[in-house]
Amino acid sequence: MINDRLIDAGQLPIAVRDFGGDQPPLLLLHGAGGNLAMMTTLARALRPRHRVITMDLRGHGRSGDGAWSWDAGLGDIAAVTVQMELDRPAVVGHSFGGMLATLWGQRHPESPGVVNLDGNPTPARPDQLPGFDAGQATAELARLTAAFDSMHAGMGATIPAETLPDLVERQQMAARDMGANEKVWIEGFRRNLVHKDGETTMRPSAETAGSIRSLMAELDLGPVYASTPSPTLAVLATRDIPAQEPFEELYAAYRKFLVEQAAAAAKANPRMRYLQLHDASHAMEIEQPALLASLIGDFLSGGH
Repeated sequence: MINDRLIDAGQLPIAVRDFGGDQPPLLLLHGAGGNLAMMTTLARALRPRHRVITMDLRGHGRSGDGAWSWDAGLGDIAAVTVQMELDRPAVVGHSFGGMLATLWGQRHPESPGVVNLDGNPTPARPDQLPGFDAGQATAELARLTAAFDSMHAGMGATIPAETLPDLVERQQMAARDMGANEKVWIEGFRRNLVHKDGETTMRPSAETAGSIRSLMAELDLGPVYASTPSPTLAVLATRDIPAQEPFEELYAAYRKFLVEQAAAAAKANPRMRYLQLHDASHAMEIEQPALLASLIGDFLSGGH
């Protein structure tokens, strides 16, 4: 039986969804701008081998608002593990959630394993773009930053009531284009809507998004991978999502950098593993949930 509840994380509530079962516990984390509903298909695929718990990160879904820091996010995870009585859970995350999972493994050597599903900071430095000369790299990074600035400017804005049906219809079309479960996709979209005082806005707020963006910009996963005491698996994308296509050359170079980073860390740390998932984009948890569940389950059961 699936059970939704709120966890008291001290300063704010954290919403969780427990998929039940008596298998080893696994905490599944969504990415920035998402929520626990968006991980439902992968959670269901993982359930035969794990008791899967998903959670809304602070500032997302039905969880409370609070200042973002890595310590705050990891503290929320700790509160969930304690109050849900999860004994040494594995932690698996997608995108920003994957970065959180990796940091959890760094701080929790007792963890049976953590998995990062294409969770990488946004490219920000010329040295992260092998094959680019300095001028080309600087120009492309500036263009990417401008695109993210434009997206950020619209976050948390009021959604006129008359436009909401059209937004829902566009989300339905997006789900069909991605081959995703339409019901799950729409639940995820609606879960981030906030209706208050006759107005509708969408979480996360611009403030929360800005804090998360800053955290990612400051994070270097290379040293984390190289020193983590917990078994760690990084699953890397091999192609673009539509939003990345205008920056095709930039992201191709960045994926090369990420592979080199992961390979160097795996050479330095026998507990670190990585793989490039064939024909997978950053939306791999939607595209290939059954394959990911099999890879995750094998890794956590000792197949690594």
